[in-house]
Amino acid sequence: MARALLAALVVASAAAAAQTPPSKPAQKPAATSEAKPAPAAPAEQKPAEAKPAEATPAPSTTPAPAPAADAEEIRREVDAKVEQAKKEIRDEIHAQQAAQAVDQGWKAEAAPEPRRKLELFVLDGYFRSRPDLFYKFDMNRIGSETNPNRILWPLSPASPTERTIAGVNMRLRLEPTLNISEEVRLRMQVDVFDNAVWGSTPEYAHTRSERTEFGLLTETQLPPTTGIDAVKDSIQVKRAYGEVSTPVGIFRFGRMGSQWGLGVIHNDGNCLDCDWGDTVDRFEFVAEPYEGWFIAPMIDFDSEGPSSGRAGELGQPYDLSNADEAHSYVLAVARRDTDQQAKAKLGAGKAVINGGFHFTYRTQTMEAVDWANTPYPQTGEFTNYGYVRRGAYLYIPDVWFKWEKKAFRVELEAALEYGHIANDARTAAEADAGHPIDILEYGGVLQGEYRLLDGKLKLNAEVGFASGDKAPGLGNFPRRSGSGTPGGFTQAGDIDGPQYCPAGAPAACNGDYAINNLRFNRDYRIDLILWRELLGGITDAVYARPSASYEIAPGLKVFGAAIYSRTVFASSSPNGSANDLGVEFDVGAEYETEDGFSSSIQWGMLIPMAGLNAAVASPPTLDNPQAIRAVIAVKF
Repeated sequence: MARALLAALVVASAAAAAQTPPSKPAQKPAATSEAKPAPAAPAEQKPAEAKPAEATPAPSTTPAPAPAADAEEIRREVDAKVEQAKKEIRDEIHAQQAAQAVDQGWKAEAAPEPRRKLELFVLDGYFRSRPDLFYKFDMNRIGSETNPNRILWPLSPASPTERTIAGVNMRLRLEPTLNISEEVRLRMQVDVFDNAVWGSTPEYAHTRSERTEFGLLTETQLPPTTGIDAVKDSIQVKRAYGEVSTPVGIFRFGRMGSQWGLGVIHNDGNCLDCDWGDTVDRFEFVAEPYEGWFIAPMIDFDSEGPSSGRAGELGQPYDLSNADEAHSYVLAVARRDTDQQAKAKLGAGKAVINGGFHFTYRTQTMEAVDWANTPYPQTGEFTNYGYVRRGAYLYIPDVWFKWEKKAFRVELEAALEYGHIANDARTAAEADAGHPIDILEYGGVLQGEYRLLDGKLKLNAEVGFASGDKAPGLGNFPRRSGSGTPGGFTQAGDIDGPQYCPAGAPAACNGDYAINNLRFNRDYRIDLILWRELLGGITDAVYARPSASYEIAPGLKVFGAAIYSRTVFASSSPNGSANDLGVEFDVGAEYETEDGFSSSIQWGMLIPMAGLNAAVASPPTLDNPQAIRAVIAVKF
C-alpha cells in the first residue's frame, strides 16, 4: 500500500494547491511615483551602474500577465497530478484484484478496466482454421477383422481403397466479458461454426432445395442447423457465469470451465488447438487468506435427471426428483503466483514454487437410466424414466506441484479416483440383475524442462502413467458394446467397451466387477496420431515423451518429439496379448506475431508395434500411419 499512500498524499497536496487563491497583484502607486517592477536578481549580482537621466525609459504601458492565466495553468498542473495519483491507486487496486481473480485453473485473469462509460464490453477469443491430412490410419488391419468393435480405423464407405483423408475445419470462439462495474462481471463462451468441416453444408444437401440437383453445381454454404444439415447448430453458447469481487474473495456462479494443474483430469479446453473442455454448473468462491495462497470451495451440479420441460414449451421447468441427482462437493487449496509475479521472480533469479490440492466428493442415490437413453420425450409429463438405485460415491484427490527457476522447470500432477456403485444396471429391466462395482483408478504426469541459450532452446522430458484394467479393451468408451454376448462384454481383440461384466453377462466374463482404468482428459494431448486420433484418449498406458523446441527468431520456433507408448495390461491392447503399442515421431514449426496472428504446422508418423496388430493367428504387416495438421488462427 506504500504506492497508494504516496498517491493519496499527492492527491491531497494537489487538492490543497488547487484551493489556494492566486496572489493579487500589488496596488499601483500614484502616477507621479510610478515605478517599474524590479528585475530578478542574477546569480552573481554586480554593482549597479549610474545611468543618465535621459536613458531612463518611459514607464511601460504593457499590462502585467493576467492572474487568470496563471491560475488556469496551476489548475491544469493540479488536474494532471490528481489524474496521475488516481491512476496509480487504480493500478495498485487492479494488481490486488488480479492476484485474487484466478480462474478455475488458478491462472490470473486481467482485471477489468475502471468503469468510465456504461458500454464496458471486452471481447476475447480466436478464429482458427485447421487443415489436416490422415494417411494409412487403418494400418492395413482392416482386411483381417470383420467385427466392428475390432476395427481400429474404418475405411471410407464411398471408396474402400481410399487411404488418404484430407479436409479443413474451423471455429470462431467468442469470450465476451460485460463489466457491470469494477466488482461485477458477466463472462460467456460462445462458439460459432464449432469444428465445422469446410464444405459440409452445401445448399443442395438435406435441405430439400429444388434449385441445385448435383453437388457439383452448388454455389453456397448454409448455416449448420441441427436435424437438417448438421449434428449441431452454427452457434453454440457453451458457458455463461457471473463473477463478483467482494472484500473477502471472488464469487462465481453459472456454467463455467473447470481446470486444475496440468489439465490431466480437469481441463477447460481453452487452448488454441483444443476441442473438448470440461464445463460445469457451479457455485464457486475463491478467497486469498494469505498473499499467494488461495482456497476455493465449490458445488457442482453434475446430473439432475429429468425435468418437467417438454419440447416446444416455454416457461420454467423444474427437477422431477432430488433423489436422482449427482452432485460434487469440491475443495481446492493452492499456492499460486500470477503470471506477472512468476515472471518477476524468475527475472530476479528466484524460484517459483507453486502447487496445491484439489479434492472432489461426488455422490448419487438413484439414476433415471431410461431417460439417459431417450432424453427428449415429446409428450407426457411424469413418465416413468426407469429409476435404478445407484447408491454411488466417488472420491477424486488431485495433487499438483511446480518448481521453476530461470533455467529449468519441474511439474507434477497425480490423481486418484476411488468409489463404489451399488448397482450397475444400465436399464430398468436389468435392475434385478445388476452388480456392485468398485472403482479404483490412479495415475499422473511428470514433466521436466531445461532451458539453454537464454531460453531459446528448451529440452523437455515427460513420463505419464494411467492405471489399467485387466478387462479386454482400453475403456475410453465404456458404453460401446463388446463382442461378447449376451450383455456386450469385451473379449480379447476388442478395441473398446465396458471394463467390467455388465448385467446379464455370462460366466465367461470371469466375474469382473471393478473399474480400474484412469482416463486422462481428452484435451491432454501428447501426440498427433495414436492417442489423439486412433485410441481416443490416454488410458491403461505408460508413455515416455522426450521433446525439444528452439526459437529461431522472435515468434518463430521449431519443435519435435518422440513418444513411446504401451498398455499396462497386454489384454487391454487391440491385439489382446502384447503391451507395446508403438513409437511416434512428431515435428513442426510455429509462428506468432504480437498482433494476434498464429500459425503452425506439424507432421507425425507412427511406427506401430505388436500391441496394435489384429488379434488373428497371422496378422498382416502393419503400415506406418502419418498425419499433417496445420492451425491458422487470429487471436483477439
